[in-house]
Parts: sequence; structure tokens; C-alpha cells
Amino acid sequence: MTLPFPLVDPPEPMALERGRKLFAGQSDFLKGVVAMDGMPPADRIEVCFAGRSNVGKSSLINALTGRKALARTSNTPGRTQEINFFTLQDSHYLVDLPGYGFANAPLPVVEKWQRLLKAYLSGRATLRRVFMLIDSRHGPKAVDEEIMELLGTAAVTFQVVLTKVDKPKTGEFSRVLEKTRKVLQNYPAAYPEIIATSSEKGTGLEILRSTIATMA
Repeated sequence: MTLPFPLVDPPEPMALERGRKLFAGQSDFLKGVVAMDGMPPADRIEVCFAGRSNVGKSSLINALTGRKALARTSNTPGRTQEINFFTLQDSHYLVDLPGYGFANAPLPVVEKWQRLLKAYLSGRATLRRVFMLIDSRHGPKAVDEEIMELLGTAAVTFQVVLTKVDKPKTGEFSRVLEKTRKVLQNYPAAYPEIIATSSEKGTGLEILRSTIATMA
């Protein structure tokens, strides 16, 4: 029996090479956006990374691009307060969304981030996919499901990327994977495959690069 939401198979050599070439090119921080009127032109393919605070979004972007300090990392949850746009050559935007859920900030500030997040997700025509990062030690939480619901309402496809897969033990990882699969069956906007990654060990980075490179 085929499991729902299988882990992505390693890419074909051609897709692998496309991913390598795309991410071997120039990548730069473009701007941090705090309101919709500050968005850059919607003139290229755009993928974004969403996840709870401290799930490892910035670390993953740095690992994908091979730039250690492209995206700022912090041990303080909720530190990324803007939607950060990065250019990937002249064909793609990589977008780092503010961490949702717990944030070390006053409630009005957190609410402002959430409003911006919702406006961005529902109003960006060039957004091809949201990579929803979920910590492989914990699996999806209620706040993740709130965002999955929002993405469904906005008709935006999202794909779960499990982060830090080098951390849990084998049995624990299997349990979290099963939990994640069960949750995803409730959300039609969920892409039907899961990507498992570790920014520290490099696991799954080639898969993620080729996935982004082969999007039309």
C-alpha cells in the first residue's frame, strides 16, 4: 500500500543539475517588507518559507544558497519581523516569512505580522508554492494547522518541509512523520509529497533545490 504524503524521491540527474545551477548563481538580500505597498514587483517565480518561530527558516535559506549569513538567524523566537525577499539569480525570489506562533514581542506587533502574512499569502499572483517548515522533533502544531487553513482559503499550494531531521531518533522521526501525514489529509492545498531536510547535515537540500528549479 502506498502511504499518503510520501517522502520525495531523489531527483532525476537533469532536475538535480537544474537545481545545482540555479542555486550556484548569485543570491542577494533584496529588502525587508513591513507592509503590502513595499512589495517588490511581482515579475518572477516566487517561493516562500513559512513556519513557527525558531523552526529553522533562515538556516535553511542559508544552507540552500551556500551563503552562511544571507538570512539572519537568531536563537530568539520571533526575531524576523519582516517579510524578507532574496533574489535568486534574476529568475526567482526566495521569501522568508515572519515566524508565526510564539514571538518575543508585544501582542500588537505580533498581530501586525499576522495581518501582513495573511495579506501576502492571499495577494501575491507570482507565488508558486509555500514551503511550510515543521520541526521533525515535534510535528505539526495547532498554529501550523491555522496557517494550512489560511493557505487553503487563499488557494495557495503548500508543501511540508520537515527540518532538523538529524535530531530525532529513528522511531521518533517515524512517529512524527505519521502524525504529519494524518494532519495533511485534512488540507486539500497540501502538496502530496514531504521533503525531509537538515540544514546542518545537508540532508534533502538537493531535493529542495531541484524542486524549486523545476517550477514553471
